[in-house]
Amino acid sequence: MAVLGLAGSASAQDVIKLKLHHFLGPKAPAQTDMLEPWAERIEKASEGRVDIEIFPAMSLGGRPPELIRQARDGVVDIIWTVNGYTAGLFPRSEVFELPFIHTNDPVATNLAMRDMFDAHLAEEYQGVKVLFSHVHAGQAIQMVDTEVRKPSDLAGKQIRIPTRTGAWVVEALGASPVSMPVPDLPQALSRKVVDGAFIPWEIIPALKMQDLTDYQIEGADKTRFGTTTFQVSMNQAKWDSLPEDIQQIFLDNSGEDWSREVGEIWRAIDDRGIEVATDAGNTHVTLTAEETEAFRTQLEPVVERWIEEVDAKGIDGRALVDAARAAIAKHSKGM
Repeated sequence: MAVLGLAGSASAQDVIKLKLHHFLGPKAPAQTDMLEPWAERIEKASEGRVDIEIFPAMSLGGRPPELIRQARDGVVDIIWTVNGYTAGLFPRSEVFELPFIHTNDPVATNLAMRDMFDAHLAEEYQGVKVLFSHVHAGQAIQMVDTEVRKPSDLAGKQIRIPTRTGAWVVEALGASPVSMPVPDLPQALSRKVVDGAFIPWEIIPALKMQDLTDYQIEGADKTRFGTTTFQVSMNQAKWDSLPEDIQQIFLDNSGEDWSREVGEIWRAIDDRGIEVATDAGNTHVTLTAEETEAFRTQLEPVVERWIEEVDAKGIDGRALVDAARAAIAKHSKGM
């Protein structure tokens, strides 16, 4: 019995316990629809040798912009975070956030990011092992009481933005960008601190946006005005310490098929969100092709602004834009 007890203790000690930290609540679709199923698959494939505990809502301390540092410093093992929370840290990956680079297909953009990672993006992720990157469905326009059909409809408005590239989009449309964490948005809308937000439909149920806005606006064929890039990454030293077979389990469950599935997950989350808004009586505006093209024309200088800025840092911005557009187009065609 003593021998069996020691064996049981050793077996328990052999379990690799990992902490995954993120900034949204435990009932957010990001956790329930993506992070939990991903963690469960890895735990199952490892036959119990891996135990991933998810800590939502910054429950391990710090603020969302600190997540990447927490992973790099080994304060936590794994993080899910928005790249744009740390402006300037992931300049190459920003190319996918630009308007009309990502258009309407999160699956295509996820696969394009994966295609380009090793050759174009990897060097800005020092200190972590990126398990997978992804985008959401993209920035739509949600307005308190203004119907938007042309860029000038936003002139003079105060608009909440998610990232610095989002700020450039808003500025190019003649509005004023207002940066704030997602949880602060409902109060800002209710008090008319902001007139609207560039944010996907996915957030509608969680923030009860259907009660705070009247209009949800997107381009033709679900076209969006930029997107946000995310990463799920592990501390590099922790990754290096894992047995090779456990590393392979992570890779097998974070590969191309998973990138595709994540895109489909976020599309489904977004579709559920807009349904909540329209069921509540909100107006869902889909711009015509001509109206969408007017936004494309107005926002093209944002891409040129980004190219000039990263060129000054020694990054070939034009090459990244061309590569990103080609990779997204390839996967949009189902190739």
